[in-house]
Amino acid sequence: MKAASSKPSPWWTPGVHADRRPFLLGRNAIQAALRGFFARRDFIEVDTSTLQISPGNEAHLHAFHTEAVTTDGQLHPFFLHTSPEFACKKLLAAGERRIACFAHVYRNRERGPLHHPEFTMLEWYRAGEGYESLMVDCAHILALAAETMGAKALTYRGRDVDPSAVSERLSVAEAFDRYAGIDLLASVFADGATDRDHLASELKHAGIRVANDDGWADLFSRVLVEKIEPHLGFGRPTILDEYPVCEAALARPSARDPRVAERFELYACGVELANAFGELTNAKEQRRRFQVEMAEKARIYGETYPLDEDFLDALSLMPEASGIALGFDRLVMLATGAARIDQVLWAPVAEFGS
Repeated sequence: MKAASSKPSPWWTPGVHADRRPFLLGRNAIQAALRGFFARRDFIEVDTSTLQISPGNEAHLHAFHTEAVTTDGQLHPFFLHTSPEFACKKLLAAGERRIACFAHVYRNRERGPLHHPEFTMLEWYRAGEGYESLMVDCAHILALAAETMGAKALTYRGRDVDPSAVSERLSVAEAFDRYAGIDLLASVFADGATDRDHLASELKHAGIRVANDDGWADLFSRVLVEKIEPHLGFGRPTILDEYPVCEAALARPSARDPRVAERFELYACGVELANAFGELTNAKEQRRRFQVEMAEKARIYGETYPLDEDFLDALSLMPEASGIALGFDRLVMLATGAARIDQVLWAPVAEFGS
């Protein structure tokens, strides 16, 4: 007699689909509500291409690689984009002022309850407006998602957040002090340089493990993941603001303190939902940051991604702006009460690997 398989039924079997369908219909309703939200605020919805010369230049961001073949058989490398960010900023350079984009994006080495190889990123940009305007947007969007589902709270793993509550705004330095007893900015200099040994000493004093080959960024990430993120976004949303300038990515330095950047992340129910920048428009500095990130990627993973020279050229024409990327599927999860990201995807990517 053939043994029964312990493998779960595929998403397309009628019983599984019936269980998932309420979440999927909720997804559609939330997306429609958000499209209305942006239309009422004079945003133009844009649709960017998936194939890009560069998928992004962050050390720990992993892309899917492919090739274009010309009619005479020549091969040209391309990547599936990890974000529509570069394309959206080129549109700002072209003259658009308010744009929003629901983009399917692709990230390798990511799969789990909150991660999927292909997912939907909602990005929006405001030319000529500060990044605090994005904080206001986030408050409206959380409330709208819950309202659309008739939910009084956003929920994940038995923990709730009141979407109508005023968000806690907490700087990264304040979070390090509150949850780990670490003076983070004592290891960051005004020019963006960092003191690895000073931060390592702070971690050891706080009882947090330190490896000999840990760099400053490794130590920063360990504290953030282990000591800070588990406390964020419970009861009310949390805006984790003012990342050290060495962790600025594509954000500009703060006019208030050159050691930090105009970057915030939004958390609800302990889940990171969004990453926002007051956008950097200095091409020389952006190139330098990309090169630093690719050197780190080469050190850790033995590979690098090309720079998008068109994007760097476009920065000279790009106006002052603020922009944000929100994990749309995660928002749907919290608003519908789904436990896993694959429950809110109409057709999840097939399982692969062991």
